[in-house]
Amino acid sequence: MAQRLIVIGGDAAGMAAASQARRRRDRSDLEIIAFERGHFTSYSACGIPYWISGLVPEPEALIARDPPTFRTEFDIDVRMRHEVTAIDLERREVLARDLEGGGEVRERFDEVVYAAGALPVKPPWAKTSAGGVFGMQTLDDGSALRDWLESDPRPRRAVVVGGGYIGVELAEALILRGLSVTLVEQADQPMSTVDGDMAELVADAMTGLGIHIRTGLPVEEIEERDGRVSAVVTAEGPIPADVVVLGLGVRPNTQLAEAAGVPLGPTGAIRVDRRMRVPGLPGVWAAGDCVETLHRVSGMPVHVPLGTHANKQGRVAGINIGGGYATFAGVIGTAVTKVCDLEVGRTGLRERDASEAGFEFVSVVAKSTSRAGYYPGARPMTVKLIAEKPSGRLLGAQIVGWSEAAKRIDTLAVALWNGMTVDEMTALDLGYAPPYSPVWDPVLIAARKAVDALHASGR
Repeated sequence: MAQRLIVIGGDAAGMAAASQARRRRDRSDLEIIAFERGHFTSYSACGIPYWISGLVPEPEALIARDPPTFRTEFDIDVRMRHEVTAIDLERREVLARDLEGGGEVRERFDEVVYAAGALPVKPPWAKTSAGGVFGMQTLDDGSALRDWLESDPRPRRAVVVGGGYIGVELAEALILRGLSVTLVEQADQPMSTVDGDMAELVADAMTGLGIHIRTGLPVEEIEERDGRVSAVVTAEGPIPADVVVLGLGVRPNTQLAEAAGVPLGPTGAIRVDRRMRVPGLPGVWAAGDCVETLHRVSGMPVHVPLGTHANKQGRVAGINIGGGYATFAGVIGTAVTKVCDLEVGRTGLRERDASEAGFEFVSVVAKSTSRAGYYPGARPMTVKLIAEKPSGRLLGAQIVGWSEAAKRIDTLAVALWNGMTVDEMTALDLGYAPPYSPVWDPVLIAARKAVDALHASGR
């Protein structure tokens, strides 16, 4: 009798696990059933803002593989619009509800992958029945927002609550659609994923696009009129709105797993080992935005919900379920985004992260240009490095610039991943040609400046 793998969650981590397991074991050896509560599988949630803006014309472009492909080419029984409601680890069963056809199904398993992802943070004031208030976590959410933007009467005023990646990207998307946009952030800066000095550059660019930024301003409630949102109420008064997008971050979706006895770590996400196994529970695996992992620089457990990690973690779980051997080596927090033409990248620790982890460090900011200054199209670029004292080991980096900036963070991520010092980085043999870089690349200029700062600090 074939073994059975149940996958809970049909997006990046879940379907990567299912696909990798199938590549190593055929149906006669392993039956695979995947439950997904939404309407789509294996899609790019990160691409939703660009579909909202119109840069991506159709949602199908964001879907890597649809359910029929998984069924016919991978022999995976994908059950859409099915929500798993209980996991019984003793009986080795899951219970799922058919959200459209009604009724429940109970399926046994030998192995189970929990890949339920994350849920948007939704404070009490956001729990409203008013039309025009949207979270932005799934392709279904994006579809609902698109429909609202094209409804009658057409929304003209948007408020985005939250200044993280999703908030910033959706503020840009709504500006591109011609709406008046206000971004409200409770913290004293947008883009809290970078340090304050770098966030100022982002805020200036957003303001230049016509986005109104209100920082240090918590939201108190949502006002509605005739069943539609009419304003976002703050301590400084109401902000009129025809549409509100919530970009308040996410939390790991672990309620079902925790109820089944799956252990959580200090971040509130599921604890897994390097092979994506849940310790102490044979045959139970977890991957994606619901798990915590090791930060390779701080050595601390972290919850970093990114599609890159989810795909890798799912792949690792699937290889191991399929009889191979693979490990997930941890994360360093590399991420990029953009505000129209302004590019933002970060990797490793911010200053406050380094302080909380107990490091002594220097930080430097170096200003340069994306190309040789005399070459057409050269634009400003700011690079920030954080280096440990006295070793000089790179701890973190941030880049803000107008062209060729964001992907330069990958150079710094590789240096960080491999434990390089800023002194070693000054000798990196990076490519040079006037259309692509000054003769001293901005990364090298920043590394030299960090070395000088270490010497000045008495290293």
